[in-house]
Amino acid sequence: MTSSPSSPTMIGRDTDFAWLSDLLHGVRAGTPATAIIGGEAGIGKSRLIREFTAGLGPDVRLILGQCVDLGDVAAPYAPIKGALRALVAQVGADQALEAVGPGRAALIALLPELAANGATTGEVVITPGGAGSGQLHEAVAVLLETLSRDEPIVLVIEDLHWVDAATLALLRFLLRSLGSSRVLLLLTYRSDEVTRGHPLRGFLSETERDRWVERRELARLTHDEVRELVRTLIDDEAPSEQAIDTVFLRSDGVPFFVEELIGIDGCRDEGFVPDTLRDLLLARYERLPDAAQAFLRLLSTGGVRVPHSLLSAVDGGDEAALDAAARESVRYGVIEIDGDDYAFRHALVREAILADLLPGERARFHARYAEAYEAQAAAPGGRRLAAEISYHWLGAHDPVRAFPATIQAMREARAAVAYASAAQLGERALELWESVPDPERVSGMGKLELMGRTASYLRHAGEGERSLALVKAALAECPPDDEQYPRLLRDKALYLAGVGRPGSIAILEEALAALPADDSDDLRATILTALAGRLMIEARIDDAVRVADEAFELAERIDFPRYASVAMNIAAVSRAARGEVDRALVDIERARELAEGEGSALLRYWVNASDLRNLVGDHHEAVRLAEEGLERARRQGVERSSGVILASNAVDPLFALGEWDRADALIERGLALDPPAPFRVYLQRAKLWALVWRGDAERAAELLRGYRATMMPIMAVEMQTRLGVGRVAVEIGLAVGDVSQAWRDGRSVLSEDQLPLAGYAEPLFWALSRVIAAVRADPMRVSEAEAAEILDAEPALRDLLDRLAFWPTHAMWAAFVEAELQPTEAAWRVAAEAARADTAPGFLLPYAELRLGEALLAEGDRTGAREALQSAFDAAVAGGVTAVQTRTARVAMQAAIGLDGATSGDVSRGSAGVAGADDAADAVAELTARERQVLDLIAEGLSNRQIGERLYISGKTASVHVSAILRKLGASSRTEAVFLARVAR
Repeated sequence: MTSSPSSPTMIGRDTDFAWLSDLLHGVRAGTPATAIIGGEAGIGKSRLIREFTAGLGPDVRLILGQCVDLGDVAAPYAPIKGALRALVAQVGADQALEAVGPGRAALIALLPELAANGATTGEVVITPGGAGSGQLHEAVAVLLETLSRDEPIVLVIEDLHWVDAATLALLRFLLRSLGSSRVLLLLTYRSDEVTRGHPLRGFLSETERDRWVERRELARLTHDEVRELVRTLIDDEAPSEQAIDTVFLRSDGVPFFVEELIGIDGCRDEGFVPDTLRDLLLARYERLPDAAQAFLRLLSTGGVRVPHSLLSAVDGGDEAALDAAARESVRYGVIEIDGDDYAFRHALVREAILADLLPGERARFHARYAEAYEAQAAAPGGRRLAAEISYHWLGAHDPVRAFPATIQAMREARAAVAYASAAQLGERALELWESVPDPERVSGMGKLELMGRTASYLRHAGEGERSLALVKAALAECPPDDEQYPRLLRDKALYLAGVGRPGSIAILEEALAALPADDSDDLRATILTALAGRLMIEARIDDAVRVADEAFELAERIDFPRYASVAMNIAAVSRAARGEVDRALVDIERARELAEGEGSALLRYWVNASDLRNLVGDHHEAVRLAEEGLERARRQGVERSSGVILASNAVDPLFALGEWDRADALIERGLALDPPAPFRVYLQRAKLWALVWRGDAERAAELLRGYRATMMPIMAVEMQTRLGVGRVAVEIGLAVGDVSQAWRDGRSVLSEDQLPLAGYAEPLFWALSRVIAAVRADPMRVSEAEAAEILDAEPALRDLLDRLAFWPTHAMWAAFVEAELQPTEAAWRVAAEAARADTAPGFLLPYAELRLGEALLAEGDRTGAREALQSAFDAAVAGGVTAVQTRTARVAMQAAIGLDGATSGDVSRGSAGVAGADDAADAVAELTARERQVLDLIAEGLSNRQIGERLYISGKTASVHVSAILRKLGASSRTEAVFLARVAR
């Protein structure tokens, strides 16, 4: 009987094939998709991909990328480069560069040949400061999205278990940013290779949350499917059931193993069956002539796939003999011809042959590959191959020749903005440092500089803790009088801040003291500017102004416009924080003039100018500036960092203007980009706040529980974040009825070491005044000790509020605080009038009208109350303030006041300070038996402690039950809860 190396028909994958076809159908219709296909070695991942892509119509553009096994440090972007080169070949360099638009510089950094062939002109500039990787990610996404408008694109990346760090970071970005494309991304990986600690594990976990990603593991074949597969492999005689049983047992249903077992002797009943997997994988190889075996050993050292030209150069022998050996290897089913490449039929076979090499043989082969790659790289138009050269010289056990290649590979990775790969290569170079004669001459830098650069790459790659550890190690080796010492101190301070740890200011001051008196003005300017920025963030405002002015004067003197702009910017914002708002607005515009042509300084202008305008109540201008900066951030490829801050700076004034949908779109887009935690926290805060005022406080509380762990480190070192998140957390606590948690989340503002930043602190004071008012109205909502603490805090709150009287919007916030603490008709009329100012956020007026209506009801003025409640309801509907709309409707319902336009649905939504069920009867029905017991005891006037004693539970547990009751009934106090329950009954 005769057999084929592989089945002409794919067996057992009809469901998987249909799944991919359905995804492609959706992509054609405009819904992007990602399919991640996992499975053990030999299960048929590549076969499924080949069968699927072979059936693609002419209207679909197919591009393929292959991850390469180069050990722990793979060549950066290897599969992406291969796929994009194929794409450029299909559409042409000019069309590709036109499609990518402003991202062409980043694309050229990845594919330098695009510049070499004259496809573009001008200098290729990558924005400094770690923005380059974001530029590159954005450029690739824009290229795919733009070209997919004409034809759907299927991008295949195989063998993701060998993926390099840079490619993995890019794939993370693409999964979240191709929402407007017609791209089907197909990824395959070998599941048995993804062990604990493998970088792919985290990536796979993250994809489970992405709505456009589907993942499945290919299953082993059943007994019937193995029988069908065997029969397709054997041409002239049907195998016996005993033979099929043997194949099924020994293959475990893995298709590749089935094919290899059949390939041994055609599946005779008494045929030889290998005892081990290694024997099986080498069975075809060992039947080959010696020349073909030698060919395969040489090929295995080069990888799973090796171009003929490279192998010929490595072999260095007779071309006819090489062709004959290759032909024999193909005939025996060990390798396949794929274009100009020799490819092993399966990576497992390559790995088995590679493991069979003798040590000396392996080293010689690696050396020959390294030399061949060096010749290719040195040729005119040669590509960046230093990572491959480094890998092979290491395999040849030649650190002297591996070291310069590793340094060059690090530089090439940095040039391609592959920071993760550059960091890995830098760490490899540091490991080789002591093994190389005169490493400083070879590398062109000292060891401390190499450590500093590697730490910087780690930081830009998002490895904050590792960058901090490496710069600490560099400082431990660095004498204090070394020129690198103050630079390393500066970097340590920045990295500390980057991971949300305190201590940056003292380290920056130490760096200044360590600077030599002469020839260090540039470095001094950067340290002074960094110090001024940290002082501002930690609210040491007077010190920030002093240091920023010093930094500005120095930057002006040495003609350093970027840092002059940043220093002026910091000084302006700091002056505003101490009340010099008019000067600040003038100075920050001067900072913009100084920043012209300096991308990072301009972005910093837009960030701080838009925030300042929002805080002083100029909401329209704040939105304009933030959106202008956001557009620039997108063009520069830094939407995941500066762009996220600018998006949050646009969101807050959009909320104030009642443009909730525009704000929500910015939040969701920004979060979809998966920004680093220090940037993500701004959008998370905005999302929580919107949920509260749009009537979904329960969801806000749930999200806050998940966000806290990442928010806390940032809050520890940034006062504005501490105040902003604190305000939202207080409002969430009030909305869900947990007054105790609300107080704990906001009270720290009353004991800050520095005077709180007015623009952020005054809204928080308003939220805290609502906590005080809630406890004053119902002290039993918290413990006796906590009630005393909360009520005793009122003088401190009023004192701090008075000290911030210089702030432009102070009168408005002071009116609201006063009305909360003394809720009279007159106080709420003053607050409502203040809320009519152009500088007031739009949600405040309906809230003030609501509270005015409640005050009038308390005084028995039903006519006036109806007028105020109607105004509140109308303003809330017009402004989209769902929480106020709902609470207004509930207050009117409970007072038996009819409101024009109100329906029963208005009462059923959540609200600010109130979150309830559909109606009171439904809410009571939702109470548990224990909660009904607690409600009855509340009606008797018992405190939490007394309820606990009566029910034999702790006072804290009783408090939890009380909060749950208030939340379910939609009540803002215990008295209201009892009233609503009685109405329902």
